[in-house]
Amino acid sequence: MSKSQQRRKATMKPAFGKKQNVGVQNGTFIYNGPMTLDQLCKRLGISASDTIKNFLMKGKLISLNTILDDDLIGEVCINNNLDFRKESNITSDDFTKVAIFDKASDNDPRAPIVTIMGHVDHGKTTLIDCIRHSNITGGEAGGITQEIGAYQKAINGKKITFLDTPGHEAFTAMRSRGASVTDIVVLVVAADDGVKPQTIEALDHAKAAKVPIIVAINKCDKPGANPERVKQQLSGLGLLAEDWGGDTMMFNISAKRNQGVDELLEGILTLAEMLDLKANNARPAVGSVIEATLDKKEGAKATLLVQNGTLHVGDFFAVGPYYGKVRRMTNEFNKQLKEALPSTPVSITGLSGVPVAGDRFMVFETEAEAKEAASKRAQALIGQSNQNGASLSDISTGVTQGDIKNINLIVKADTEGTAEALRDSLNKIHVEGAKVTVLHCNSGDVSQGDIVLAQASHAVIIAFSVRTSSAMRDLAKESKVEIREYNIIYKLLEDVEAALKGTLAPVMEEVVYGHAEVRSLFKASKVGQIAGLYVTDGKLTNSCQIRVFRNQELVLKTHITSLKRFKDDAKEVLTGFECGATIAENFALQEGDILEAFGLEERKNG
Repeated sequence: MSKSQQRRKATMKPAFGKKQNVGVQNGTFIYNGPMTLDQLCKRLGISASDTIKNFLMKGKLISLNTILDDDLIGEVCINNNLDFRKESNITSDDFTKVAIFDKASDNDPRAPIVTIMGHVDHGKTTLIDCIRHSNITGGEAGGITQEIGAYQKAINGKKITFLDTPGHEAFTAMRSRGASVTDIVVLVVAADDGVKPQTIEALDHAKAAKVPIIVAINKCDKPGANPERVKQQLSGLGLLAEDWGGDTMMFNISAKRNQGVDELLEGILTLAEMLDLKANNARPAVGSVIEATLDKKEGAKATLLVQNGTLHVGDFFAVGPYYGKVRRMTNEFNKQLKEALPSTPVSITGLSGVPVAGDRFMVFETEAEAKEAASKRAQALIGQSNQNGASLSDISTGVTQGDIKNINLIVKADTEGTAEALRDSLNKIHVEGAKVTVLHCNSGDVSQGDIVLAQASHAVIIAFSVRTSSAMRDLAKESKVEIREYNIIYKLLEDVEAALKGTLAPVMEEVVYGHAEVRSLFKASKVGQIAGLYVTDGKLTNSCQIRVFRNQELVLKTHITSLKRFKDDAKEVLTGFECGATIAENFALQEGDILEAFGLEERKNG
């Protein structure tokens, strides 16, 4: 065994931490994550059938394979006269929490990892192509196509790794899954067009990720190019060029003519040297998924970015909820590799499933360990989101409990002028010990990019006098991101300030309960018109508000005053049943009218 192999073997075990005891200790059940009912009962030494019966008596249907959350685990413990305590356990149970870098042991220089971002048509793709094509030399020339969405460029013997991601949304989506893979962002701005909305959006995403920025002022060869105007615009956004007395590197380039690109690459290396990027080549490989696909011939394939350690053909690994053995490993030119050092992007085969961008991977000593780690990761992901957004209510509660001191906001408004006014007003809110941070502020409807940024940054979206589509509402709900809609500025400011003080009132939102069709009509001397209804979906209640639609047009908004099944009063009537009802308004209903039942309920977060 070589010295490097011995060193690698010695660092294998400590990388995963020590296992903590899981079980009953001095009357307290100690655990570190979700588990099935069967697993819990075995660890507690109690009857699973009796536990299932107890849940059934409370109206809860649970089986041996049901994954129990913290509340259910606590309930079982209390029913068996046990205390319980959850402990954070960074082991193979959750390998994604193991630190990628360690200053004490990382002593080997590594290449910087760079993402290029910018407004559409400002030359981002041209710059990527310029850098990529100049990397094809000798036997690699002649129409070689890139096999993976990442590549390396060598300058004076030093490498730079570029991630070819489809814009800032992919960049931030990866970060929302915990994959902070980028060391430097290159922001491309066209010299003849200047700063545009997507430029600002990309800049906000880079700032939220706390990644250093280099600016490439592109298209300097075109008539009307004005690099100084671009610098002036960027100075208003917090980026001041070095030649203006600031600390941001800005390079005038023409990617189309390959002018100034070498200087830009040298600037990247200079910044990387200042960042002092280090890794440990001898430790087991750890990194992130850039992209993954299911190949008809080769099965699951993934592009991995090795962030630390060295990945070898034959290594066993866990990646997200899957595991595997590196069977084949290639670089961007489809050249087979035996090993990949830190900051190297590679394509591999040998996975048990297709992971998603941002999933963490880690090498284990044996296949059994890798399989166990992946299995536990899959179990932990059931019913969970890797990263959630925030809500003002949760923030308000956190402030009251002393856990939260800041609010991250993304502001969308109907005009740029309104957006700037809101940003200024929000920045003026002063609550001692707390802070408002506006991560992104512009005009336009709420977009997917806004929701991705909110999820990654634990932020709330403020929508002021703009529309939020049903698709974006559904995505926000899935991402556990709150969208707060306002059209009165003082109400918006009051709510944000109240959240910072921990005194925010609950939000009421409209909930549609169901629909019913008018099938018949009757007259009664005491109560007037009685409608014979058939509930087509959901339910009606005896006090719900209703909207009456005739030929799909809204004709009345009122509420039900009485609800009966046959001659008996009813609190509610469910789908598929008939009933009789009276309404508050003296309004002549007609057969075929549709009644939509709705009410206001306190919004439940998550």
